Amino acid sequence: MSVTTTASRFLTTKELAAELRMTPNAVRIMRHRGQGPAGVKVQGRVLYERSVAEAWMAARFAADPLAQRALAA
Repeated sequence: MSVTTTASRFLTTKELAAELRMTPNAVRIMRHRGQGPAGVKVQGRVLYERSVAEAWMAARFAADPLAQRALAA
């Protein structure tokens, strides 16, 4: 298993899942349902732009009242 030491502009489904602490299948299901960050299919692989995934996660935190209370504490 290789480990990338530099941050790439794009994440694979597996890399995004690791960052979100989910399974790759959960990320695939979210994408299929239109609930996850936008990705693009390139030669059979789905790639997610890191900045888009981070913006999606920030929006999720902003919309979550429990996260807002935790940040305020």
